[in-house]
Amino acid sequence: MKLLLIEDDPMIGKSIRDGLRREGYSVDWVRDGCSGELAVNAETYDLLILDLGLPRMDGLTLLSTIRASGHLMPVLIITARNEIDDTVNGLDAGADDYLAKPFSMPELSARVRALLRRSFGRAITTLRAGDLELDPQTRIVHLAGKSIPLSQRELALLEHLMRRPGAIVSKANLEGSIYGWGEEVESNTIEVHISNLRKKLGTERIITVRGVGYQVAAK
Repeated sequence: MKLLLIEDDPMIGKSIRDGLRREGYSVDWVRDGCSGELAVNAETYDLLILDLGLPRMDGLTLLSTIRASGHLMPVLIITARNEIDDTVNGLDAGADDYLAKPFSMPELSARVRALLRRSFGRAITTLRAGDLELDPQTRIVHLAGKSIPLSQRELALLEHLMRRPGAIVSKANLEGSIYGWGEEVESNTIEVHISNLRKKLGTERIITVRGVGYQVAAK
């Protein structure tokens, strides 16, 4: 999953970015509203985490601009402004959820997971492809009822594929889903992760569509 974080506080921003990356998300981080608008128009994100008190363009203005432009990704507002008017204004402007600072990383992570489930139309948390199951909340994968240990990158890549059942996902899309700006990606990184997943899950689980990308086998 590829997330955009717009937060001007360097300590808070780094903490959120690093915490979400440890959970396997790809996170891009910008520190002002204008840069946020440019990022949203340049990339495709699964979720936006937005602070309200931003320089150059405040969060509410940015949110209204994003929605007016037709961007539909879920938006989670994080802000120290905990007055009821700010909550109402944020939700009315198009936010999907609201979290007042200070908050814990586990709470933020839970809100992110809930919004992603909702955006993909899944009330049930577990993703399935035949006898392969992945629970995004617990980060546990089962194959024929047996728990399979995966690295965070392997989990993120497999989840990205399993959220798109039957779809062929390009290498560039997979790279973008598990790596954020500033993270070095070697040319064969995705192939290495796919190879490791096949060793753990079976060679038939992930299908290579030559010249196009990869897909998870339904059975």
